[in-house]
Amino acid sequence: MIKKLILIFKISYKLAKSGIIEIVEEYHQLPTTIKWFFKILNFNQNNSLKNVNLSAGEKISIALQEMGTTFIKLGQFLATRPDIIGANLADELEKLQDKLPPFSMYEAKEILKKEIGIENFNKIKDITEPVAAASIAQVHFAKVLNVEGDTKEVAIKILRPDIEKKFNEELEALMLLANIAELFLPKTRRLRLIETVYLLREITSVEMDLRFEAAAANELLENTRNDNNFIVPNIYWDFTSQRVLTLDRIVGSSIRDMAFIEANAIDKKKLAADVIQSFLKQAVRDGFFHGDMHQGNLFIDKIGNLIPVDFGIMGRIDENNRRYLAEILYGFIQRNYKKVAEVHLEAGLIPKETSIDEFSQALRSIGEPIFGQKIKDISGGNLLAQLFKVTEKFNMHTQTQLLILQKTMVVVEGVARKIYPETNIWEVSKPILEDWLKNYKSPKTNINRAIRLSKELLEKIPDLPSFLDRANYALKMIAEGKINLNTGNHTQLELEKQKFKMFRNNFIILVLGSIILINLIF
Repeated sequence: MIKKLILIFKISYKLAKSGIIEIVEEYHQLPTTIKWFFKILNFNQNNSLKNVNLSAGEKISIALQEMGTTFIKLGQFLATRPDIIGANLADELEKLQDKLPPFSMYEAKEILKKEIGIENFNKIKDITEPVAAASIAQVHFAKVLNVEGDTKEVAIKILRPDIEKKFNEELEALMLLANIAELFLPKTRRLRLIETVYLLREITSVEMDLRFEAAAANELLENTRNDNNFIVPNIYWDFTSQRVLTLDRIVGSSIRDMAFIEANAIDKKKLAADVIQSFLKQAVRDGFFHGDMHQGNLFIDKIGNLIPVDFGIMGRIDENNRRYLAEILYGFIQRNYKKVAEVHLEAGLIPKETSIDEFSQALRSIGEPIFGQKIKDISGGNLLAQLFKVTEKFNMHTQTQLLILQKTMVVVEGVARKIYPETNIWEVSKPILEDWLKNYKSPKTNINRAIRLSKELLEKIPDLPSFLDRANYALKMIAEGKINLNTGNHTQLELEKQKFKMFRNNFIILVLGSIILINLIF
């Protein structure tokens, strides 16, 4: 406990010295007690950012970066959660640079030996000095000998030494600090401090195990294998572990490299469309999407293929929400606000008692001002952001995955428009949405969905034939007087009654399932 208290003091001192509390005050009014606590800690300290001519968000980004790994990840996480910190501050935190000095080659090689074993380590050749170093890991290029005997050029991502221990200790201290603040200062509860630290712990626990990132990359690869112009790097599982990730080295350049695009005569209009359509295919068709598709995580080769990297942040949305997303975006394209409202109600995203007419009117208040603009200037991501604000007023609790999707959509649209400023987001999106909705409502899809539902219902019923045999045997025993129904011991009778009730309930489920199946098919 003493160790935690010392760590809390160190973290509080870091926060005070950075001047971040004063900067946050520009966005959120903090309780007076908190402000005085940090002023006392910062007594007679010089805040280097105080008189610097930067925006508040840029100052916060610099301060978080100076405080190290835990706070860099905190800033990155908050940038994806405008529902917690507000849209303006979230936008500013996107400027946060995740860069730290690299650790030594000796440490990198020792980690490799320990994680993948000496035999596999000896198959790694020509490993380079770090080519990128961030708060959690750094990347090296190398060549590896794979199982087929071929030499492949790869990128190797290695977690920083003892990063898990340091990060968990600082998170525990932050959690304790958040609990103390909310316990003694009830006004801080609106800042959702405990929830923020808890969610950060959940997300980073995945990032600290590179096998999860490898699995995400592999799933994205399988989903997009037949997509034109989108190539996910292959994972080398023999050279991958909890602290090491090995995948294909990218042969190409960053998507922000306009000189590369022009030198290889890549069609900018098509490339911009590919960026948007590849994201929509992942989100709407597959329900599993890259949640961090900014320019630094997108590369292109000489023929214009898109190549994503960094699979630490992924989003997943279920079939219900995929339909919701497609219907909403397509409904707004058609300006059919009542249809969009009905989709919300059918999907259970707003309470059943909600008035369709009132909700349609609220949706119209979003759509009509937007369609007063040139259609090419309309952002789907910003439209969803406004939609989530309106739906909150109708008691809809916005899911984290949908917030990640909305933020990613804004980023993807921004990337596309930097490549080709005249990109018409809606014109590019329409065929993807139409195709998915057409497929979703096709007879074949309905039959498959019905068969899946029926199979799930049947699996709920125990071994039906043997159960009927046992029930028949029990009735025969009763008829022959071998089970005395008039004695005080009703155990056997009660058992048979319970079995009959179970049979009756399961039979009802089967009948209902059959009715649903017939309705879906016809």
